Amino acid sequence: MKKIIKGKNDVSIAVEDIGDGQPIIFLHGWPFDHQMFEYQYNYFLPRGYRVIGVDFRGFGDSNLVIEEYGYDTLADDIKLVLEELQIEEAILVGFSMGGAVATHYMARHQGFGIKKLILISAAVPQFAKTPAYSIGIKKLEITSMIDQIQIDRPKMIQDFIKKLFHEKTYVSYKDWLTSLALRASSYGMILAALAMRDENVQADLEQITVPTLICHGEKDTVCSYEVVEEMTQLILKNIVVPFRKSGHAIFHDETDKLNRTMLMFIQNKN
Repeated sequence: MKKIIKGKNDVSIAVEDIGDGQPIIFLHGWPFDHQMFEYQYNYFLPRGYRVIGVDFRGFGDSNLVIEEYGYDTLADDIKLVLEELQIEEAILVGFSMGGAVATHYMARHQGFGIKKLILISAAVPQFAKTPAYSIGIKKLEITSMIDQIQIDRPKMIQDFIKKLFHEKTYVSYKDWLTSLALRASSYGMILAALAMRDENVQADLEQITVPTLICHGEKDTVCSYEVVEEMTQLILKNIVVPFRKSGHAIFHDETDKLNRTMLMFIQNKN
């Protein structure tokens, strides 16, 4: 069931809320929306879970507003969604940018409503390279992508999607992801890209106290597998599962393995 929930500053946040049972909350990556998790929804719904997909502001069916799009704001939106839905003991899943927001949420809101955390190809501790941090994408490259959004957004999206996969991908699948990205507002994409370029959640990792599953592709060229070492050093209770045949888009390259790994982690009583 599609719901509209008021986020920070009364911005309308679109939420897909389906099924019963223990809730699994999905936070999408840039520049997509919650529908990117379709093959996870189809797996978990018949197994008795409640699936909750959130569209970040400016993406999917959520409103675009011309204001702060930093991780503070996105985390606050999630907090208000969980309060409105009266969520307890949920599994929080974040992919790429969604992983960074999930990480920041856990620190900023002390893990409110969350029992376990799953980070998939997470853009943590930061997305961009800096003089003090050698892993990531050059800031100039991210800025160039932002510039291209304002000139030829469809091409920028298509070029970015090509970088996501390690396994061979059907054109129709790439077209589907492109259609999801084109549903986002162009300005929302720009504001979120600026947040990814400039923010750092390293200090947040140490504040995660719930069991955390880290799923990362060894062939990831968007968020290098090197970031896993830092996550394992800073997150207190973590399990790492490498995806040896995956690039950034684990949800495509090794769909079955990802779904099974998530289910095993969720069902584990420890």
